[in-house]
Amino acid sequence: MLERPTTIEAADGPPPFQAMCQTLLTMEVPDGYRAEIVGGNIVMSPWSRGFYLPVMRSIRAQLEPHARKDHVVDHAPFLFTFPGEERAYGPDIYAAAASAFRTDARHLDGEALSFACELTSPATRLVDWQDKAPVYGRAGVPVYLLIDMEEAAATVFWSPSEKGYLSRTTVPFGGKLEIPDPFGCELDTSGFEVPSRTTTES
Repeated sequence: MLERPTTIEAADGPPPFQAMCQTLLTMEVPDGYRAEIVGGNIVMSPWSRGFYLPVMRSIRAQLEPHARKDHVVDHAPFLFTFPGEERAYGPDIYAAAASAFRTDARHLDGEALSFACELTSPATRLVDWQDKAPVYGRAGVPVYLLIDMEEAAATVFWSPSEKGYLSRTTVPFGGKLEIPDPFGCELDTSGFEVPSRTTTES
């Protein structure tokens, strides 16, 4: 169960979105799940499986030296809000302005992001592709990296616009992917592995 503060800070955005943020911050989330605001609804999805961690650590280690000096790269869980889109996401990996974390609020400004990365699961794959990709683009996040664990491929999106991202490139795991500015570096996916699954994930 999430900690319940005496008062809930109000998010920016339309009243329905503010109400959803307040509900999300006070609701009981089952063990093993996280909650986000997607498409006007609070959506719960399972936390990542263990083999996702080496992939996440590799991405962070490769990108961190190339991030803006005033930005932090991490995979600690934080909720970033996009009031204009009425969305609130907790990206698996992100780069964001260090100043965005100088707050006691539990939802952070999505405009602080310079990079967002999502690792798909069967439960989140459509949201990562169909909801998050266009929203991150319209919100002006410079780079969105989508690690498709089902297809064993990495896609980078860049050139955000009012219509979403204008450019993208995909490589299968094992290849090298050019990550555009503000990073301007190469991501080596040769260590990304998806083991055979012995159980079915919802």
